Amino acid sequence: MFSSLFLTGLFFLFFGALLPLLSVRSGRYVRTATLGFTAVAAVLLLVSSAGVFTGDVQEEIASYNVSNALSFSFALDRLSSFFIIVISVVSFCVAIYSAGYIEHGGGNAKRNILAGLMNVFIASMVLVVASTNTFSFLFFWEIMSLASFFLVMYDYEKKETRKAGIFYFIMTQLSTVFLMVGFLALYQVNGSFNIEAMGSASQLMTTAIFLSLLTGFCIKAGVIPFHKWLPYAHAASPSNISALMSGVMIKVAVYGLMRFVLYVLGPVDWWGILILVLGTISAIFGIIYALKEHDIKRLLAYSSIENIGTILIGFGLYIIFQAHNLPAIAYLGLAGSLFHVLNHGVFKSLLFMATGSIVNATDTRDLEGMGGLIKKMPYTAALFLIGSLSISALPPLNGFVSEYMLFAAFFSSNTLGDPMLTILLVLCLSVFALTSAFVATCFVKAYGIMFLGLPRTDACANAKEAKKPMILGPAILAALCILLGVFSPALLSASGYGTLPVPDLMLVGSFLLATYAIIWAALYHSYPNKTRVGATWDCGTPLSSRTQYTASGFSQPIMRMFKATYKTKEIPERTFYDKQNSLFRSGEAKVTLLKFFEEYLYMPVGKKVMSLSIRVSRMQNWNLDTYIAYAFVAVLLVLVYVGWLI
Repeated sequence: MFSSLFLTGLFFLFFGALLPLLSVRSGRYVRTATLGFTAVAAVLLLVSSAGVFTGDVQEEIASYNVSNALSFSFALDRLSSFFIIVISVVSFCVAIYSAGYIEHGGGNAKRNILAGLMNVFIASMVLVVASTNTFSFLFFWEIMSLASFFLVMYDYEKKETRKAGIFYFIMTQLSTVFLMVGFLALYQVNGSFNIEAMGSASQLMTTAIFLSLLTGFCIKAGVIPFHKWLPYAHAASPSNISALMSGVMIKVAVYGLMRFVLYVLGPVDWWGILILVLGTISAIFGIIYALKEHDIKRLLAYSSIENIGTILIGFGLYIIFQAHNLPAIAYLGLAGSLFHVLNHGVFKSLLFMATGSIVNATDTRDLEGMGGLIKKMPYTAALFLIGSLSISALPPLNGFVSEYMLFAAFFSSNTLGDPMLTILLVLCLSVFALTSAFVATCFVKAYGIMFLGLPRTDACANAKEAKKPMILGPAILAALCILLGVFSPALLSASGYGTLPVPDLMLVGSFLLATYAIIWAALYHSYPNKTRVGATWDCGTPLSSRTQYTASGFSQPIMRMFKATYKTKEIPERTFYDKQNSLFRSGEAKVTLLKFFEEYLYMPVGKKVMSLSIRVSRMQNWNLDTYIAYAFVAVLLVLVYVGWLI
């Protein structure tokens, strides 16, 4: 039954991709039908994967042999079905949202291509997660990468978009190279492309495979220092695609890492330490870089790096505690990690979609060009507020639960017998706590600058609320932020994690609601009924958008605190009336930040590759004999390598 629903869902995605691409000049009705197919497919995939997950069964889906050694084969188990649940939930809401969002820009052809490729993108993610051999995994991984690349390049007329697309394409292909090396090494050990427990191999071979796969998956997930493509791609792509990329695509890489470490390689304790350290570094630096951003989509992209770090922290804790024979604490870390996968998919997709509505209404992504939108877009403001509270891990919302579980796992580090490892975990705990505080700071900045105060531009002053589909899609996710938090004990119990120490957030939520109601009632009845209207105290200076707090002003204390990290340079420029520089005329100050990873890691490597490419190109001397010699050597090397594998 579950396999039939799964295949039917894939059929709807296939038909939804084919319909607009075959009739690219068609109008809105075709796009609406396409997005309807997307929503139906998401429901079918959700039902099938939820049945497998709650029933704790393994469902064989389908298999197609390309040759004796290569085949496409798919199945669902608890891990793959969980990730497909996340993909399905987010895809359903994005489909609803897109019904209004897609109609904002471009002609019919571009809009149809966007709707069709979105179905290809979703289907490829589902098939990557459901693959049971490395051939089909890598095949659909590439489909996923190419579909997302074309979606990132949607506004290819812009120079910024072309730069982001090229950056993303290079990094995603680099990820594929590392995965391919790891998969070929696995084939050499197992003699099969099936994703199954690895046979006997040397410690050096196992370590090499792990590091190769870890690098490939970390590049795709945006883990520091492989993260730089993510803020470029997320900022350039349409907001509904940003919601899919940040909400679910980078989680597909997390799935791959978990699948191969847990089910194929068998984790080693130092692997957990490495993953924990990578996660901690990504979490703290991701949110530090988010704090200095004024481009709201880039801010959310850097925040995704922080959340991927949080997920890796939980996974690293699981491996460490499991290696030290502490299964209860280990499963607390793993459950926290997986629950954060779901939570981040929900609240980050909500935030990206709400941001898309704001950008469409104001025609800017710059926080300094916003303000006062709570009066113009009250529903969008309420949805963004719920997402901000959730990502800031405030009770009783879902973000609080997963982070609480990770903190509880950290606090159990005193049960470890290794004092040096305990010290490392305490240090990581301290950094994680600082990260949580910075997340709240970041979204206080984002929400306050966007929605509160006075409009900074005419576009903000004249902004209008988003269309109903653009409210409904995020509203479902906002409701899930509340429900996943309030009913988290029941959900974890139904998932088989009922013994984990999770607070009763329904009680906490009821207490908070009652407290707010009492305070409101007391204020309502204690103040006179007459309404008094008065001007805000302005210290003798008329209030305007130029006299209110700015995003730069909000971030300045953090930027000064982490001046060594940002490599901040403050450049004041002043002009005077006289040569003695005593009568001031005008001035302005510039703050420049060093793009550390881009300038010290990516660009040097890029220059070396370019230099090598130029040298290689000189070998093309237009001599046929030379080319035949090259071909002969290449064929000889391939034959030697294939013979070595066999």
